[in-house]
Amino acid sequence: MSAVKKTIQVGYDLRVFFTEHAFDPANLVLKQAMAPDQGHPKKVLLVLDESLAQSQPALARQIEAYFAAHASALKLAGPPLVIEGGERTKNSDFHVAEIHSQIDRHHVDRHSYVVAVGGGALLDMVGFAAATAHRGIRHVRIPTTTLSQADSGVGVKNGINAFGKKNFIGAFAPPFAVINDFQLLTSLSPRDKRAGYVEAVKVALIRDQQFFETLEHDATALREFEADAMRRLIRRCAELHLEHIATSGDPFEFGAARPLDFGHWSAHKLEQLSEYQIRHGEAVAVGIALDVIYSRLMGFLDAASAERTLNLLENLSFELFANELLHVNSQNGLLILDGLEEFREHLGGDLTITLLKQIGQGFEIHEMNLPKVIEAIYELKQRHERSDRKIIPSPLPRTHGGANP
Repeated sequence: MSAVKKTIQVGYDLRVFFTEHAFDPANLVLKQAMAPDQGHPKKVLLVLDESLAQSQPALARQIEAYFAAHASALKLAGPPLVIEGGERTKNSDFHVAEIHSQIDRHHVDRHSYVVAVGGGALLDMVGFAAATAHRGIRHVRIPTTTLSQADSGVGVKNGINAFGKKNFIGAFAPPFAVINDFQLLTSLSPRDKRAGYVEAVKVALIRDQQFFETLEHDATALREFEADAMRRLIRRCAELHLEHIATSGDPFEFGAARPLDFGHWSAHKLEQLSEYQIRHGEAVAVGIALDVIYSRLMGFLDAASAERTLNLLENLSFELFANELLHVNSQNGLLILDGLEEFREHLGGDLTITLLKQIGQGFEIHEMNLPKVIEAIYELKQRHERSDRKIIPSPLPRTHGGANP
């Protein structure tokens, strides 16, 4: 036998821009991100989240006016394509095919752009459509939720749900650029503004103790949606996610670990069991609480750190228990535990779960003690039952400059 082997390396510049009023013609961030040099206009197919279009009725016209003002550099293939957002958009390939047809109709090629303006689910679906047309079209994300600006929108994964499993079909395809426009968050409901906070808690717990302390200090301001506190959270959370993607050595998850999915093995299953009535951020809050208690029960994490974490989640107004945690199958087994095998299968190879040693330091294990997981579930239930939803004061004064603004 003979063989020929060559190493292929592909480099990406993963760029996240922070701005406001991205579709003001005077704001050149979007133009310069997609058309930095002079030449023929770049063709753009733009997909707009339906709920955002409804809550900001002038936005579609603003988008068209922006491209008209910069017609020498950017050309809309047609009016913004309005598509439903939320998890429903990922539950079939219908909208993927719809975008593919528009790409074909408007002759959008690999040197053109597909731009998605919306929440994380829409970004996932549109990114998958872009990644699979012509084997990959340049994709620009403009996230419009706290969750997508802080976390999912700045990643390299795209996908849709299938066979009752979250993100079963998808692709790794880094976006050409991400434009985080804080003003696009203004029309969100309190529930959706809050949802992204949990990903900041997650990444702080496993990577950055100082950021965790900033979140503790800012908890009241975040609960009241004060703009400066939200900007700090989004900026630092996005930075930490980019740092992990760029420096972990495994951005496309060829290995068996997903440290940034701390708390997610149960969260993904919880979303499914609730038929996606529980939002992703809400499910992750429960998942983090479950894994924090499990870490304490196994002797990995001290009780004081576990309590600080649970207090912070509650102070940010997250519920830490959902009845779906107790749903059972025909053999009276907890369905949530199926999430462990589905998580292993999604990664391939051994089960790898991130847990906590201390605030700011995660570590990986490859098996879970199921009786202890069940004990943690019932402890969450008991905590929920006795909770009067009282806000607990932050245990620490602010002693540093906090996260980068």
